[in-house]
Amino acid sequence: MKILKAILLVCVFYTNLFAIDATLDIVKTIQTPNIEVTYLDSKNSEVAKKIYKILMNDLKVSGHFEVFDGDKNSGSVNFPIYKTKKIDLLARVEVQNSDNGFRANLYLYDINASNIKINKTYNITDKNLYPFASHKMAIDINDYIGAPSIAWMNRFVVLSKYTQPGETDILVSDYTLTYQKIVVRGGLNIFPKWANIDQTEIFFTKYLKKPTIVKYNIYTGITQKIIQSDGMAIVSDVSKDGNKLLLSLAPETQSNIYLYDLTNKLNTQLTKYPGIDVSGNFINNDTAMIFVSDRAGYPNIFAKKLDINAPVEQVVYHGRNNSSASANGDYVVYTSRESANEFGLNTFNLYLISTKSDYIRRLTANGTNQMPRFSNDGGSVMFLKHTQNQSALGIIRLDYNRSFLFPLNNIKIQAFDW
Repeated sequence: MKILKAILLVCVFYTNLFAIDATLDIVKTIQTPNIEVTYLDSKNSEVAKKIYKILMNDLKVSGHFEVFDGDKNSGSVNFPIYKTKKIDLLARVEVQNSDNGFRANLYLYDINASNIKINKTYNITDKNLYPFASHKMAIDINDYIGAPSIAWMNRFVVLSKYTQPGETDILVSDYTLTYQKIVVRGGLNIFPKWANIDQTEIFFTKYLKKPTIVKYNIYTGITQKIIQSDGMAIVSDVSKDGNKLLLSLAPETQSNIYLYDLTNKLNTQLTKYPGIDVSGNFINNDTAMIFVSDRAGYPNIFAKKLDINAPVEQVVYHGRNNSSASANGDYVVYTSRESANEFGLNTFNLYLISTKSDYIRRLTANGTNQMPRFSNDGGSVMFLKHTQNQSALGIIRLDYNRSFLFPLNNIKIQAFDW
């Protein structure tokens, strides 16, 4: 029962969300070149076809290209024909076997210059990692045109998924969920969080005799117990240098926010409130935090400096049920309930605000959107979207007024980080 109560307590804030499909403001405009993507017909054409399809998707998600499907091709490049078609760039994918797996080759032609600009090989030792060959190709093509970085595409997503009642696995995937690998299995393993920028270690909550925060190296399997708590123990954020954690702990009855220093194992209580304080996120260069609390009589977003005696300030004045927030720099994305349907799905939209001004921007328009998470560069937001017909992992490209959905086929996600 303690386990169920702890999960239910967190779900009040982490599961009350959902909705997407329309960003309301266009922040940036960029001249988008026309690019045609194709793959070369060979004995490895099936693998090449998979890579080229993901590459087309990556280029679309970037917001920096108008993408055209060239399908399968084995001929030479006829520059005059492509110029007639008003194609600026031509990307061709070829796959060849190697001793340690396969080589994926990218040939990028600048049609207007009538020559090849990228001729690069990506060695893939694990055939299941082929989506990352696509992501690296997209990053290189994007860099060639000098567009804002899309390096986040090459990062892992870590997530916990339910396998049966009371059991969850933790796995890593690419952002499209095409690649998936289980790294922790057996028992209840929840709320995974990347422990470092290199994505070699994670924190997660494992239910032993008590909820226990564990640090785990996904490559070596080395496990380190950090701290336990009777009712709840969750890492909600990690400082930029990886040395400090914001924890949601409930050693007595209700949860509060704590600052844990990994170097000296000092655990400092930051909030002391008889209700619920959870989901702390560092802001202001790790000198303050935003968090979710019911101290206003309903879930809402508050901020304070990293001192128990620092005053608490309300951050959000929109909505009457604002739960689950993520921060990056001066910006906060949060979910807000906008309907009260007792017999069906409620609408939860995502909003973006600035901690330095009264700026507010609605990011979604329908459905139930939950668990928003900023990309490490702050340019995108990943979230879960639920409708009556579909559950999906969503990506909002904040600067380009675009959003994308990746269906969750037979996956029920408990929590994720990227």
